[in-house]
Amino acid sequence: MFEHLYESAYCLDGSNVPFMQIQYFLFHKNKVVAHTGVSMPQPYSHLEKKQLCRSLEAAPTCEIAMTQTTFAVELDVDSELPRGYELLSLRSLFSLVGEHHFREWGKAAHLLHWWRRHRFCGSCGATTVDHPLEQALICDDCGISYYPDIAPCIIVLVHRPQEILLARSPRFRTNMYSTLAGFIEAGETAEEALHREVHEEVGVRVEDIRYFKSQPWPFPGQLMLGFFARHLSGDIDIDQVEISDAGWYSFDRLPEIPDAGTIAGQLIRQHILACTG
Repeated sequence: MFEHLYESAYCLDGSNVPFMQIQYFLFHKNKVVAHTGVSMPQPYSHLEKKQLCRSLEAAPTCEIAMTQTTFAVELDVDSELPRGYELLSLRSLFSLVGEHHFREWGKAAHLLHWWRRHRFCGSCGATTVDHPLEQALICDDCGISYYPDIAPCIIVLVHRPQEILLARSPRFRTNMYSTLAGFIEAGETAEEALHREVHEEVGVRVEDIRYFKSQPWPFPGQLMLGFFARHLSGDIDIDQVEISDAGWYSFDRLPEIPDAGTIAGQLIRQHILACTG
């Protein structure tokens, strides 16, 4: 699973993939490494990565194989990037690289976060090593395997005729309003979590739950399960903790909403398109 600074022309796992085909998603201090001034950050070639590591005078802390030709790389945390490079937040990439490429960067960030959390066994404290067959870390001392952490969440657009329920979280950095979301708790189905979260956050009841799609959300490792749900009963009564404001919005008087690449933005746009033709 981990790849190092090989000097040969091909990968050493027998896959015969030339280094010129390999791409590296570089991170430093939990942020994306990008060339200064580049409008669309790109993964790095083998040569570009090797040159950067030479200028840092330090090998990467960690390299994880995402696919046969893509690797997530964490650069040495004690090194400072040379001139010509800058650090970007992962979240900022969403508006820069599009959904597909954001998923690649997000997967890299997710795997590096997982490695940092499980580089030592949580049971005995021994250093974990690569699983020989799977994308996992294993403790040779006690035999425990650690797989990438994935937290399932529901995200739902509540609607009634010609209106949708949108809410604002106190964590939002802008004046954006979005759909409702929450983690699925132990022993719950996704549908049970949806009913609970909606009632806890805004005080209403829903019916006619319909699945939409899913989306990985690497902050740090959620899997968002998207749904539509029709309002059944109750007036909005926000919890004042997860939600700071909420309301019903007509299609022609929407507040600022999430980007079209996010599953929240897609739920909103898809529902309006279905209703208006």
